Amino acid sequence: MAGRTVIVVGGGIGGLATAVALHRRGWRVTVLERAAEFAEVGAGLSLWPNAMRALAAIGLAERVSALGAVEAAGGVRDRAGRWLSRMDNTEIARRHGWPMTVVHRADLMRALVEALPSDCLRSGCEMRAGRDNGDAVVVEHSGGTLRADLVVGADGLRSAVRRHWWPDAEEPRYVGSTAWRMITEPLDEVRTDGAVFWGRGERFGFTRLPGQRFYCFATAALPAGAAAVDSEHAAVRRRFGDWPDPIPALLSAVSEESVLRHDVYDLPPVSTFVRGRVVLLGDAAHAMDPVLGQGACQALEDAVTLAACLDTSPDVAAALGRYDRSRRPRTQGIVRRSARLGALAQWSWPPVVWLRDLATRLTPATAALRSMAPVLGWEL
Repeated sequence: MAGRTVIVVGGGIGGLATAVALHRRGWRVTVLERAAEFAEVGAGLSLWPNAMRALAAIGLAERVSALGAVEAAGGVRDRAGRWLSRMDNTEIARRHGWPMTVVHRADLMRALVEALPSDCLRSGCEMRAGRDNGDAVVVEHSGGTLRADLVVGADGLRSAVRRHWWPDAEEPRYVGSTAWRMITEPLDEVRTDGAVFWGRGERFGFTRLPGQRFYCFATAALPAGAAAVDSEHAAVRRRFGDWPDPIPALLSAVSEESVLRHDVYDLPPVSTFVRGRVVLLGDAAHAMDPVLGQGACQALEDAVTLAACLDTSPDVAAALGRYDRSRRPRTQGIVRRSARLGALAQWSWPPVVWLRDLATRLTPATAALRSMAPVLGWEL
């Protein structure tokens, strides 16, 4: 494999993990990132056992685990704060080898960046055009032109690679809800386990980060593009400030500038993740509702699977075909599953909300764990 070249378009989690995996296999890697630096804004990220297994494949699981926090338990509560279901993280670790670990996105990004030579990374470079010549791919970007054996499109929901090489692909679709993400200042007095509270057309969740901080996230059913009349910090406090403890205390420990908001989109399925010597992964291939916490996890799976496929065949086309057959059915299935759960969690009509909460409360914890096994039990 020595001497092969790859251009990774997109310097997020999936793109950097792909670069690390291929660099360690002897590929000459260039990562193009349109932002001015390789960094992630302040938010948390849940890494489930399948993601930790993917990180282990590139030698970073132990390091990332040390950067994160593991809670003993969590689960779902109703609008009044009553538990509907509980999650035993110890049992997840027993069944799947790793507990669910929460990290700051910036810490994960830093670990990936530091695993690469600095000359692999080109920030402030935006892809403008490209062509596949059959034996190589040429990419024109804001800093010049590059030629490689393979191009990986890891440039997110609004992927330039997908738009250029998949002009027939459908546009991302709004799932009907907007999301806020935020991280608190240290809070010694909040001792409760993490949870997601389901309301009527709204939900609020939180989980621990290292240093007594909490990662909080919230969603509400709103029209796409709706903006707060004053600030997103004020908007989220108005909407959730009277929810059960510890939500008021968490919101009081959030600074105004730390509240991030984005509308939630997923991606209609594409017929293939591969066009010639160009391949999609992560959100560029299968953006999904974040309700299952699998977006970044699936991008990490993509990255190490692509590297493994390329490692087993000298024929790039054959390797990419194997990647597509492996990843497309799995990820598109998880997109559909996330869409169903996201819609259920956003129900707002009181009678169906009552039925949803009752059904969740009556579902045994073992049944919930079994239902997640196909997702969490992934092996490379």
